[in-house]
Amino acid sequence: MIETTNLNLIEAKEEDINDIMEIENHEENRNFIWQGTYEQHLREILDKDYLLLIFKRKEDNLTVGFALNHLDYKSERFELRRIAVTVKGKGYGKEVLTALIKCTFEDLNFNKFWLDVYPDNVVGIKLYENVGLHCDGVLRQNYKSERGFLDQKVYSILRSEYKGLN
Repeated sequence: MIETTNLNLIEAKEEDINDIMEIENHEENRNFIWQGTYEQHLREILDKDYLLLIFKRKEDNLTVGFALNHLDYKSERFELRRIAVTVKGKGYGKEVLTALIKCTFEDLNFNKFWLDVYPDNVVGIKLYENVGLHCDGVLRQNYKSERGFLDQKVYSILRSEYKGLN
């Protein structure tokens, strides 16, 4: 478990999958993140190279989001594959992102934290830049969805950059 000021980030269990799928399909989230199937999420929970976390608010234990992370132990990279929050405007996204970056460098001792984001996810991009992530570039028309071919912007922070922030 990872603890923040307002949240507990807990490893997901099979009984959390329906909540995760509901968060993915939330009207404010679904255009910005990929939706997984029940079977895909179950495989992620069982795979040691993935860390699927749910966010529970401390005050009432309400699930307010989730993050899917891929851990590349060989290359010491932490990839944030998906993050979604259903309770907006409370700073939960920033709280979680800051905690995951800290975990990457201080607990796992990895070299890199990275993610990709669709360019129209303005709120996400503002958050990523606000916590110190660097835009590495754009993968042009990298993903085909019902919205057409979408670009993906790659953001990262390296251990040496993280040390400079603290």
